[in-house]
Amino acid sequence: MVPHPAPTEPDPGLFGPDSVTWRVHADPSMALGGLRALLLQATHPLAMAGVAQFSDYRSSPWSRLQRTAQFVAVTTYGTTAEAEALGARIREVHDRYAGVDRHTGVAYRVADPELLRWVHVAEAESFLTTYRRAGGALGPGEADRYYAEMQRAARLVGCPDVPTSEAEVAAYFRKVRPELRVTPDARAAARFLVNPPMPRWVTWATPAKPGWWTLGVTAFALLPRWARRLYAFPGLPTTDVGAALSARTLRTAAFALPRRWREGPSLSAARARLGLDADTDAAA
Repeated sequence: MVPHPAPTEPDPGLFGPDSVTWRVHADPSMALGGLRALLLQATHPLAMAGVAQFSDYRSSPWSRLQRTAQFVAVTTYGTTAEAEALGARIREVHDRYAGVDRHTGVAYRVADPELLRWVHVAEAESFLTTYRRAGGALGPGEADRYYAEMQRAARLVGCPDVPTSEAEVAAYFRKVRPELRVTPDARAAARFLVNPPMPRWVTWATPAKPGWWTLGVTAFALLPRWARRLYAFPGLPTTDVGAALSARTLRTAAFALPRRWREGPSLSAARARLGLDADTDAAA
């Protein structure tokens, strides 16, 4: 458990405003990073089997994105008590579920530390890589610092043993890659993510559909080449260049919006709790 600060002091939460995590997670690139994370996570057959068997993404395609966003927001900007309470609820839910992959017959538990480690690493690496490729700045050693900080979030869901540096993340991916493949369930989930069902009036009367499609295709293109090849998506160097240009364009456009439109209420509440000015953290 993370020690709680003295009651008379404002609680910075798991990370605090001086962390790399605050800066990365406040960035507009997180929308792309979240999509990339879900697409990458789906390449693990057992992780995807759990989503297919126990998730409601088919009937409510936005719910998984919302749950991911809530976890990131609460663990990044909430109080220590709020983060720990959410972690306890997630562990309780995970402990309820076990299943059998219908494609391979392999049994699994949702709370398996190996599966939790995969989900965590794919998420953290996606957030950081997308931030960088979209134009976010990192100083020397800050990528390693980010992974070390994110271990605190992993502990909350029952997975304390995760990579804590770029080198360890790269080694982890090399180790796990032989286990990865894109199952029919993963392809179906990817279609939902890139082209989710929307009300007819939204599709025809707003730019939401093409806008989301642009996000989805860019998130696909931001995947590592080996992951794109698993999806039979182009793994060419030109794809990498185009993805980075698209990510930078989307991030630049987001920064043109009013701050209240591109930053969530959790960050605003954390600033208010700590008495911070909006310009003292999360610099672009």
